[in-house]
Amino acid sequence: MPRKGKPVKRDELVLNSVGRPVPTALPQGREVRPYSGLHTPPVKKEGIGRPLRFSTPRENKVVEGIEDAIKRVELSDGMTISFHHHLRNGDLVVNTVVDAIHRMGIRDIKIFPSALFPVHEHLIPYIEDGTISWIEGSLNGPLGRFASEGGLLPHPVVLRTHGGRTRAIEAGDVVIDVAFLAASAADPAGNMTGAVGPSAFGAAGFAFADAWYARKVVVVTDNIVPYPCTPISIPSTCVDVVAKVDRIGDPEGIGWGTTQITRDPRMLMVARRVIKVLEAAGYLKNGFSFQAGAGGTSLAVVKFLGDYFKERGLVASFAMGGTTGYVVRMLDEGTLQAILDAQAFDLKAIESLTKNPNHMEVSHHHFGNPHTGGAITHQQTACFLGATEIDVDFNVNVNTHSDGYLLHGTGGHTDAAVGSEVTIITAPLIRGRIPVIRERVTTITTPGEAVDVVVTDHGVAVNPRREDLLKSLKKTDLPVVDIEDLKRKALSLVGKTIEPKLGDEVIAVVEYRTGEILDSVFRVLK
Repeated sequence: MPRKGKPVKRDELVLNSVGRPVPTALPQGREVRPYSGLHTPPVKKEGIGRPLRFSTPRENKVVEGIEDAIKRVELSDGMTISFHHHLRNGDLVVNTVVDAIHRMGIRDIKIFPSALFPVHEHLIPYIEDGTISWIEGSLNGPLGRFASEGGLLPHPVVLRTHGGRTRAIEAGDVVIDVAFLAASAADPAGNMTGAVGPSAFGAAGFAFADAWYARKVVVVTDNIVPYPCTPISIPSTCVDVVAKVDRIGDPEGIGWGTTQITRDPRMLMVARRVIKVLEAAGYLKNGFSFQAGAGGTSLAVVKFLGDYFKERGLVASFAMGGTTGYVVRMLDEGTLQAILDAQAFDLKAIESLTKNPNHMEVSHHHFGNPHTGGAITHQQTACFLGATEIDVDFNVNVNTHSDGYLLHGTGGHTDAAVGSEVTIITAPLIRGRIPVIRERVTTITTPGEAVDVVVTDHGVAVNPRREDLLKSLKKTDLPVVDIEDLKRKALSLVGKTIEPKLGDEVIAVVEYRTGEILDSVFRVLK
C-alpha cells in the first residue's frame, strides 16, 4: 500500500561540514541540521517533561495478553510505539505486538525501536499493507535490505547511536505514544527487570529513556513475580500496564553475531597489535578504562588485555558494556574494578550482573547521551571498535556494505569513539575481494576526527592529528604506515573498487549523536 508523501531526493540535499549530502527536513515534518562538528551544544535549553500518572493503593496492573494491553493504553492509528532490543535476535515481543496491532485493524503505526534484527523480517508484510508506515531505528539484516531497495519510502529510516537515541527522546525529537518494554520479571505493580527469570537478558539500559518519557508504558513479561520484583530496573512509577505473555524471547539469541572470538590468524594478529599500540602509547596502567565492540576481533583484544593486566598485576578502573564473558573474566580475576553495563552480549554477562556488586546496571542515557552533565563514554581511556569500511580521512562506516545495502545499526560506535581518549578501529585490509580501506566510505557512521588509530593485518595507520601517538608508535616494531599506503595496498590486492549502483532517493539518514545529520543512505538499484 503506498504511503503518503514524497521521498527526499538527491537534488534537495545540502553539503555538511564533512562534504556529505544531507537533508534539512524529513517527510515526517521535522527540520534537521547538517553535521557541523563533534561537539555541538543542544539548540533547545530544556527537554520535554515526563508524563504524570495516577495509581490507587495496591493496584494490580496485570492483563492477559497484548490485545488487552493495547486496549488499556488506547493505541490508535498514526501513533508511535517503541521497543528495546536486549533480546536481540531472540526477541519475540516486537513481532507479537505488531501481530496484535494488525489483528485489531490499527494502521499507520510508527515504530521506534532501539534496533531490529533478522528475526523481525516478520514485519515486512505489515509495512507493505500499511500497518507500519515508518521506522526510526537501527536495522540489521533483511529489514535493512528491504529498506535499501525502497521498501519504506517515502519515509527515510533514521539511524541513531545509542546515546543519540536517548537524546532524541529527551529533546522531544521523537514522542513515544506507547513503549512496549520486554521484562524477564515484573510484579503486579509494574516494577520490572531483565536480570532474572527464565528469559533473563541482563541490563535494561535501552528501556530507561522509553520508560521515563513515553506517554504510556506497557511492560511485557512471561514471568510475574510477587511484589517487589528484585532487582528493580524500571520502577512501577513509570508503568501503566503489565501484559502477561507466554514468552518474551529466547536468551540464546542475545549472542547473535557477537560472542565468538575470532579464530582468523590475521585478526588475532590485529588484536595483539592493538595491545602493542596501547602499551607503546602509555595507556596500559592502573586506572585504564575501556569499551570494546562486540565483534570477534574486539573480543580477542579484551582477552589479550586481561592476560596483559594479570601478568603484570595491573588493575583497570572500569569497562563500559555491552558486556561479554571476557570482560566478566577480568572482573572476577581482579584485573578490573567495575563493569558499567547497559547491555549484555552473552549469558555470562547476564549471570554476573546478579552476582557481583561491582557489575552495575546503567542506562544508555548515562552511557552516551551528549546533552547531559556527563556521559560515561566521556570518561573512557580507550575503545576498540570494528568497521565495514574506513577511508583515507579516517571516516568509519558500520551501517552499510560496499554494495550500498543498509545491513547494520550504529550501536554505541560513535558515542564511544567521540568520548574516548584514544579510539582504535580494527579491520582486515580486504574482505574477500572488497577493500576495507578505501578513498571514500559508502556511508559515514563515525567521523574521522573521532578516530585515532586504524589497525589492520597489513599495517597500523595513525590519524595525523595525533602526532603524539605517531611519535610513540614509530619507536616500536609495529608496522606504522600512512593510510594512503593501506588504500593502495588494498587496491593492488583486489584490482579495483566496485562502486554501488545507487538511485536518488534517500532511504535512511545517519543522525549524529547531537541530532545533526551526518550522512544520507541512498536507494540501491537492483
